[in-house]
Formats: sequence, structure tokens, C-alpha cells
Amino acid sequence: MRRLSRFGPTRVRWALWALLTTGFLLVSFHRVTSAVLADDLARTFDTTGAELGMLHASFFYIYAGLQLPAGILVDRAGSRRVAAGGLAVMALGVFGFALAPTYGVAFASRALLGLGGSVLYTATLRFLANWYRPNEFATMTGWTVAAAGMGGVLATTPLAVAIDSVGWRSVLLGVGVGGVGLAVVTYLAVRDRPRDAGFEPLDGVRPPASSVELGTVVENTRRVLREGETWLMGTMLFLVLGTNFTVTGLWGVPYIADLYDVSVRTASLFVFVGNVGFLLGSPVLGTLSDRIGYRTELIVASCVVFTLAYGLVFLLVTPPLLVVGVLLFSALFVMGGAVIAFTVAKERHDATASATVTGAINSMGYFGAALFPAVMGLALDAYWTGETVAGARVYTPTGYRVAFGIATAAGVVAVCCAYLLHRRESRADAAPSPTAKPTD
Repeated sequence: MRRLSRFGPTRVRWALWALLTTGFLLVSFHRVTSAVLADDLARTFDTTGAELGMLHASFFYIYAGLQLPAGILVDRAGSRRVAAGGLAVMALGVFGFALAPTYGVAFASRALLGLGGSVLYTATLRFLANWYRPNEFATMTGWTVAAAGMGGVLATTPLAVAIDSVGWRSVLLGVGVGGVGLAVVTYLAVRDRPRDAGFEPLDGVRPPASSVELGTVVENTRRVLREGETWLMGTMLFLVLGTNFTVTGLWGVPYIADLYDVSVRTASLFVFVGNVGFLLGSPVLGTLSDRIGYRTELIVASCVVFTLAYGLVFLLVTPPLLVVGVLLFSALFVMGGAVIAFTVAKERHDATASATVTGAINSMGYFGAALFPAVMGLALDAYWTGETVAGARVYTPTGYRVAFGIATAAGVVAVCCAYLLHRRESRADAAPSPTAKPTD
């Protein structure tokens, strides 16, 4: 363990962060592959839009439900063991999905993917809380979420090209093998705290003990769930993450392929552009937040842009494809502002609760990703004309208008939540400290 100390704390923390974020990249890759796989899955398992939405969302049913327990587990056991175990379970899910003979097996395997992936984000943020200073946290959270954007990028055109070459099952089997290797390296290399690698804590960083007492965890959980701010942030993420991951992860590619009469590979290019926005938005807006000191102001502005982007798609339905690319880029770019909520949440609590509060609001966010795919799928099914192409359903402009109307309504509510959060945080900042002494 001490051999890491010869490389210096800065180099070591970047290397270990890179390992953990590579695992999170795989999570992001798997949670959005359904967009490119949609036609293949519909043909293979003969699904309706609602069934395809449920298959995609099976990842999120487990993923969302386990975010708070995952946070508690990480606070108790540390990032290293939890992340390595999660990667191993996720690899089992990949193998099951790639080899699935029936819809039921595919559904269960994708749920297993969600089970393994559920711990990676909270494990990474707990690592950041232990290894990085408070004024670096939003920046590093942004770069961590950017890894998710890269996973989303790989799940678009690169995935479509690979599938055209060797088939979707072979591609996923190869990804599963890579996941097993990453799990082993993570377990061998990652250290939960600087002291575990032979370093003293950095200035301004006060990581808790490697294992937090159960009573402390229980009290932290109660306090987190009692706060109105937790529910405002969670609801905002429920709407923003749920909508974006549904559009880019499932219905974005069919929308473009159906209404613009282009191939899946061509349609995936525009979702690729959206994911590039996600990749860039998180580090840019996270770094901006750390430098100018604004948190909730950026969250509100991001939710407004998100709403306007989907509102334009709702109104126009089939704008020029270039405009579609710009709107998807914008909606995903500003998601980097919405996830500043994780920094707000972390700054409201001490280090022993960092993973617990992260898990709580992350759980709410991913319940949106579990719900919206089926809701939009039902809307599309309601306006299906009965036409199929190569065994996959073709949906109508009216159906897609209704689906994007749902996305726009979600944005309006997200703006309201973000604004209320801003008001509450502003009042809290303006309130005098209870220990402050009166001045003459």
C-alpha cells in the first residue's frame, strides 16, 4: 500500500480517480445503449414501444432504488471494495444480456446491470470528498460526470459501427470482458483515503474514518431525508436526468430515424452530438461554479435552457436536423449545471454523510430515468399507425409531439424546483450565524 507514496499525492489521486471514473463511464455506456439497440431489440424480442421502454428502464428500476442504500454502503465500507464489487456484478449483467434468449432474461440481466452500476457514482464522489479540497469538489464532480458523457458518446455512432461489423451480442460480450478486468484493477489499486496510500490528508480535507459508525449513518440518513432541500434537488434531478436519459438513451435515435427517414447510424450521429454536450457541460459548468462561487444560480439557468430546448422540439416536431443537433447538445450541456446539485448537497453536510446525501438525491434522479421511458413509450404506442419496418414499429409525428410535450412539462416543473432551492439557499446564506457576535 505504501509504495504508492513515491509518486506523490497529486499524481496518485488523479490515477485512482481515473480508474473509478472509467467504471462510471461503463455505467453510462450501458444505461444509454438502448437508443442504438432499439431496432435490434424490438426485432429480437418482438416488443411494443411500452415493452421496449420497460426493458430499457429495467436498468434504472434497480439503479434508482439502490442509490440511497449504495450511499450508506459506501460510507460504511469505502469506495474501493464497493466499486470493485459493483463492476463485477455489472459484468455478469452484461454477459446475461448479451446471451439472453428471451425478453424475460434480457429484462433480468439489464436489471442486474443496474444493480452493479448503482454504486459507482456514489463511490467516486466519496473518493473525491476524501482526496480533494472543498473548492475542488464541483470541478472534479464535473469531470466525473464528463466521463458519463464519454460513455454516452461511445454508445452512439461508435456502438452503431461496431454492431454493423460484428453484431450487438458480440460487442456487449467484449465490453463485459473489459468490465471484469477493470473490477480486478480497481480492487488492487484504489485507496479510500490518502492515509491508506501513505500520505497525510491534504490541506482543507478532513476525511472521516474508513468505516463510519452505524448509528452515525442512521442519523445522517434521517437528517438528509428530513430536509426540504433534499427533495427539491431530488425532484429537479428526477425530471432533468429522467428526460435526458430517456431521449438520448432510448427514443432519440428512433425519433430521428422515423421522422427524417435516415438510417440508425445517421440518426445516432445527432444523439452523439447531444452526448458531446453532456461531456463538455459538466466540467465547464462545474469549474465555472467553483471559480465564481455560484451554485443555485447556475442550476436555475440550466433548467431554463433545458426547458426551452425541449419546448422548441415540441413546438416544431421536425425542425431541420441541424437544429435538432443544436437542441440536443444544449439540453445535455446544461445537465452539467443541474448536477451542481450534488455539490450543494455535499456542502450542506459533513464528510460522514457525503455518500448518503449523494445517494439520496441521485436515487430520486434515476427514478425519473426508470419512469420516463415507459411513459413516453405509452404515448408513442397511442399514436402508432400499425406500420413496421424490418420488424420495428414506426411512430408518428403526433406521438413524438406528445412525448416531447411530456419532456417540456418536466422542464417547467424542474425550473420551479430549482428556483425554490435557490430562494431557500439564499435565505440560509443571508441569515446571521447563531454563534456570531453582535457588532457595535
